[in-house]
Amino acid sequence: MNPVQRFFRRYIFSTIGILALFLVVNLLLVLTVLTAGYMSGTDNGLSVRSVSSHVTEQGGIWAADDTALALLQEHDAWAMLLDESGSVVWEHGLPEELPRSYTSAQVASFSRWYLQDYPVKVWSREDGALMVVGFAPDTLVKYYFSMEKPSLLMFLMGSIVVFVCNLLLMVFLMLRNARRVEKAMSPILQGIQDLSRGSYQSLDERGELAEINAGLNRAGDYLMRKDNTRAEWIRGVSHDIRTPLSMVLGYASELEDDAALPPEARQQAGMIRRQGERLRSLVEDLNLTTKLEYALQPIRRETVDLVEIGRQAVSEVLNSGLPERYEIEFSEEHPGRAARMEGDAALLRRMLDNLIRNSIVHNPQGCHISVTVGAEDGRCVCTVIDDGVGMDAARLEALNREADVSSTQGGEHGLGLKLVRQIVEAHGGTVQFRQAKPHGLSICITFSADTIS
Repeated sequence: MNPVQRFFRRYIFSTIGILALFLVVNLLLVLTVLTAGYMSGTDNGLSVRSVSSHVTEQGGIWAADDTALALLQEHDAWAMLLDESGSVVWEHGLPEELPRSYTSAQVASFSRWYLQDYPVKVWSREDGALMVVGFAPDTLVKYYFSMEKPSLLMFLMGSIVVFVCNLLLMVFLMLRNARRVEKAMSPILQGIQDLSRGSYQSLDERGELAEINAGLNRAGDYLMRKDNTRAEWIRGVSHDIRTPLSMVLGYASELEDDAALPPEARQQAGMIRRQGERLRSLVEDLNLTTKLEYALQPIRRETVDLVEIGRQAVSEVLNSGLPERYEIEFSEEHPGRAARMEGDAALLRRMLDNLIRNSIVHNPQGCHISVTVGAEDGRCVCTVIDDGVGMDAARLEALNREADVSSTQGGEHGLGLKLVRQIVEAHGGTVQFRQAKPHGLSICITFSADTIS
């Protein structure tokens, strides 16, 4: 999955999370409102049955005890008791405007609704009498709802279906909107990725994000022109330096070999030749790293033996006239076993040559250099170790995190190691820099199984 797809997957998941959070918050708000409404009410459970149980008849006279009167007073309620004929046989606090006798139709009406403006509760006693407890107007709301069971089930099922349909519609609209955003943003994100890799394709400057596409096209054109100008300038300078540098090296070599010159002059000519060769090597590194950076150097892949390439690199350094204070040792991890891989032999040889010469250049006092090559567990491994001055921890950390190595230890060192890293990455490998024990620098290069032939 590429970064563009990961970006939009996170976008969709975050939107679904927001939708789920929205539903949960709304559900909690509804429950909170219902709970708050219930807690703020004043009806508070005055039981008509309890009042009725404390109203009794003695000698044909109905009377309430102190408990019933206390309950009514606590809830600011009034009460009356109707006999079977609908007449009031006992009352307490009954408003004056209310009748003292009721028909069966009136009883049925206020049992369900209100007695005039008074909300009431009723209780049918075992002796046939009806206890009625009333409250002040606007203190209770009575609502009667009746529906056939099939209609109620249909209503509940319909509500669920409507909720699910709305939820699915929201998800559909969300995904549709995400798809539109993905369709508009994918070329932009892909263009940014391509631009970071040094290649860019112009975007269509139409649609909702035309201004952004146009701005990215302008930035891409500017960076590509800038990079091309830089690459062309480096190639031109490298080409222009070759001819005069070759003449300098040629004349310096002749002067160094001229027996008629004093020894001091010949020594100075030798110094000029060696420094010229270093300059030529730097120019070649600069030209090669530019080609690799801008994909101008094709990788000529073929089956090569890394052991043989390592042996050739060490031999070239030795044959070039290595001072006696340097020792180079080449060894095979598994003697007699080839380390075959798919790669460019010239670039791999240049990689090892740079590593060896870096150890030589940065250890002028001399050092022992060990080059080990082998194949193990489906990987090709190459290790270059010297016992020289090494590097401090900060520089090693910068190299391992692929920082600008030119700022870690001098321009030459940085350019050579940058070229090494570029060659390794072009072959799908990794490079690791460590402190050697007891001192010095250890560089381990590993090529993955994908490059092994």
